[in-house]
Amino acid sequence: MDPAVQTYIDAIPETHRPLFDRLHSLILELYPNAKVVISYRIPTYWVGRRRVYLGLWKEGVSLHAVRGDLIEGFKQRHPSIKTGKGSLNFRLNDDLPEADIRDVIQQAID
Repeated sequence: MDPAVQTYIDAIPETHRPLFDRLHSLILELYPNAKVVISYRIPTYWVGRRRVYLGLWKEGVSLHAVRGDLIEGFKQRHPSIKTGKGSLNFRLNDDLPEADIRDVIQQAID
């Protein structure tokens, strides 16, 4: 892993770390050979020419670079989870629908 990514991870507040670690693990479980670097000041997971990003925000962790159609379908199934243009924004206390998150990650990268 790029040392800059490890520096980013080491600086994550304890409040956000379990959520970040779980999302980070989900990506790497699906793509263990993903190249993980810092881009736009957040961890970026490259698989070939495709990528997703994980970034912190005040209330949680966001998964970025997600197509709008994937966000819309996810939002319909999980209306309590905050979404944005190109992102799923998980709050610290959200229950993670891991199967659907894996599906979104795979569709974003494949």
